[in-house]
Amino acid sequence: MKEYSTKNIINLALVGHSSSGKTILTEAMLLNAGVIQKMGSVQEGTTTSDYHDYEIEDQHSISLSLLNYEWLDKKFNVLDAPGLLDFQGELRSALRVADFAGIVVNAAHGIEVGTEVAWDSAHKELDVPRLFIVNMIDNSQSDFDKVLSQLQERFGRTVFPFMIPIQEGEGFNQVADVLRKEIFTFKTDGSGKYEETEADGDWAEKLNSLHNELIELIAESDDSLLEKFFANGELTEDELRSGLHSAFMNEGLIPVFCTSGQNNIGVQRMMDILARYAPCAADFEKVIGTKPGSDDEIYHGSTIDDHVAALVFKTMSEAHLGELSFFRVYSGTVKPGDSLLNTTRDQSEKMRQIFYMNGKNKKEASRLIAGDIGAALKMKNTHTCDTLASTASPIILPTIKFPTANMSIAVHPQSRGDEEKIANGLSIMHEEDPTFEYRVDSELGQTIVSGQGEAHLKQVLHRIASRFGVEISQEKPKIPYRETITANSSAKYRHKKQSGGSGQFAEVWMKITPAQRGKGIDFKHSLVGQSVDRSFVPSVERGIDTVCTDGILAGCKVVDVKIDFYDGKMHPVDSNDMAFQIAGKHAFTDAFNEARPKLLEPIYKIQVKIPEDAMGDIMGDISSRRGRVGGMEADGHFQIINAEVPQATMQDYSTALRSMSSGRGMFKQEFSHYEDMPTIEAEKVISHYQSERALGH
Repeated sequence: MKEYSTKNIINLALVGHSSSGKTILTEAMLLNAGVIQKMGSVQEGTTTSDYHDYEIEDQHSISLSLLNYEWLDKKFNVLDAPGLLDFQGELRSALRVADFAGIVVNAAHGIEVGTEVAWDSAHKELDVPRLFIVNMIDNSQSDFDKVLSQLQERFGRTVFPFMIPIQEGEGFNQVADVLRKEIFTFKTDGSGKYEETEADGDWAEKLNSLHNELIELIAESDDSLLEKFFANGELTEDELRSGLHSAFMNEGLIPVFCTSGQNNIGVQRMMDILARYAPCAADFEKVIGTKPGSDDEIYHGSTIDDHVAALVFKTMSEAHLGELSFFRVYSGTVKPGDSLLNTTRDQSEKMRQIFYMNGKNKKEASRLIAGDIGAALKMKNTHTCDTLASTASPIILPTIKFPTANMSIAVHPQSRGDEEKIANGLSIMHEEDPTFEYRVDSELGQTIVSGQGEAHLKQVLHRIASRFGVEISQEKPKIPYRETITANSSAKYRHKKQSGGSGQFAEVWMKITPAQRGKGIDFKHSLVGQSVDRSFVPSVERGIDTVCTDGILAGCKVVDVKIDFYDGKMHPVDSNDMAFQIAGKHAFTDAFNEARPKLLEPIYKIQVKIPEDAMGDIMGDISSRRGRVGGMEADGHFQIINAEVPQATMQDYSTALRSMSSGRGMFKQEFSHYEDMPTIEAEKVISHYQSERALGH
């Protein structure tokens, strides 16, 4: 690979809904650029991008792939991101290091929830310039005009076609090119080559009209161009080139291309346009970050002459690759042998080997310059989201904002002795994929793993099992219910034990009242006189703490109770710490059972985004889960439902929503509050607990 300057490097993230053809589109690009000699097949598992066993088996991209090719004196780094909603973390990683986003849309399906997710991530969160690629025009159900209309209606008038298919469906091989005002006829042998001819008749008129509209849009991004356009009625090619580049950059224009990745039609022309006009790494002149140890903003320039700043956006460990850290260099130059500072962890890091990547194929690089993307082998302690910088000018780059988890399961090893292997596997997988989270929940007595959905958790646990040679069992996470009271109560309890030698004696008199929600346990004493030595007050509190942790009704934590230890009795010889702990525990239990106890359950806020035609099923399902809808709002072709739902009914929601919406719905959730559990539901939980306890479980 020849040397490139930062201004000749283009970083493109291909994103969009699942099954829009992103992976096969990258195959066509690689074929056109001569990187591969024959296009692979998703069905046969032979694509450059989807090379993992689990991707080949599922026939879906699951892991972000980095590819590169050369075209018209530009080096393209292509980040092929999964479209499945379970793997949004990979999408965010790709967009974080891209210079612009190619949002791929299925020509037969139009805007889908994955289209919206890609748009929102690129536009609202990262402000990355965008373009649309309407792919699979060779589909018999393709409707480019309808899809274009949807895109313009949803995303604005600056969404504008650069190419229009002349005949859609299985015979698709011609596009009308708005920029050139010509007809491009592509060879049907899959080579991607094309011939240009002048448009005539209706097409000439249509292209002329669209061309003028395009020039107006371009000129609107630059006042001086607008003046020239009005004065001359047209723009020269050089003026058009600079204006088009500016319009790309400042979102004055969001181009729409039409392609068939499968048949390699329209792809070369799109590659030509992107090479000439798309944003490049040098267009982003400031590299903004913070000074380690403070919030002070600092910045580097984005040239090879500046101090090094690089961001690790993905880590991966596989048998045939070793441990790889994928990173983008934002400033300076990184070479094998360099000693850099991991400013995120304040540790030095030696750069051993660095590579250019094409899927699983790696090619050793002598250096990576500002704007380029590659991978490093076997870093010591560097993980996803870490910044690598020169010690002379340390900087921490903005991290990647990953989506929150929306599904959890409990896991444990099938075989005794495998606990350490699983713990190690969980830790490593979290370092590789921050959207996968885990915790050992001492309250529930379970190890809880959380992720983006069933497919995400299945894939991560499969990787842990195969890499570490363990068998992992799954079960539902227990629900962290709470126990509390609704009435005032009091109790007296005498603990007396005499069995030779010194005995045990303690008597505790106690009052309890309900406390405000969220206040926890408020323990006080109002002892007067000498009935009980004050040194035994902590003993009573310890006894109460034990029972509040273990639970009384259903083995759940006790909360929101005011306790007054107001009197009692002691023995000058037989009273001790343990006796008062036992008496305090029993006095509280007796008082609690007389105070009309109840269960509280955790309630989650959920926000569900779905197509309008799925509204009825989704609303009915929320109601069946004892949920309450708080409001609805329209968002383009989608509806957003805001609701509150008990955690106990949410375990399978990710899977159920996918089924009800045919994969077109998504949701996010967050803990809201605790509230009273319906009596019938509470009785089920209490009864189950008591049955398990009776069996000794």
